[in-house]
Amino acid sequence: MERGIVELKSIAIDGPAGAGKSTLARQLAKELGFLYIDTGAIYRTVALAVLRAGIAAEDSETVSSLLESLNIRMDYGPDGEQRMFLAGEDVSKAIREHQVSGLASKVSAIPAVRDFLLDFQRRQAREHSVVMDGRDIGTVVLPQADVKIFLTAAPEARARRRLLELQQRGQQADFETVLRDIVQRDDQDEHRAIAPLRRAEDAELLDTTQLNLEQSLQELLRMVKEKIDL
Repeated sequence: MERGIVELKSIAIDGPAGAGKSTLARQLAKELGFLYIDTGAIYRTVALAVLRAGIAAEDSETVSSLLESLNIRMDYGPDGEQRMFLAGEDVSKAIREHQVSGLASKVSAIPAVRDFLLDFQRRQAREHSVVMDGRDIGTVVLPQADVKIFLTAAPEARARRRLLELQQRGQQADFETVLRDIVQRDDQDEHRAIAPLRRAEDAELLDTTQLNLEQSLQELLRMVKEKIDL
């Protein structure tokens, strides 16, 4: 390799809702000096646009037509955090509402939506060393990623974590409702016709049910360092 040329690296982290992908991927990227790409936030932004337009997620034809005029932008704030913009409005907080989370799974199953966002995501990896998390990163978006990790945890553990996250944002929710939504979303994501949630054949499995945040991060770092030279 010629001096001065930096070889870009990509890390794909997939897994079900509430597994802690975004939190851990963000911290991993910070540790490595990579760019963190929260693909879920991108789909949530589309879902928010659908919600605001009053379109039913099942109406794939109307959702598809909405994409033609959709103005979505991703940027990074002074704190380094990824921020999402919809028609110029910073919607980074709005897309985390519980209602948007459920809608995002349905919207992401529409082929036109996935096609619309696929190149957007791949372009980031062509231009930067990235840690990208989602549900089909290692299988569809970045099938040639240098490191692939499937991050999961028991539904009950994920529900407790998601409930705490919602409460910290001041949103009202109860454990049984959050657990039911997680189980329902797992089913939607695993059985959708387009890019279903599944572990890539060459992905390492990390189950964080019994691990805290720091332990999970250290395990991720160990897995990454076994695969690539840093």
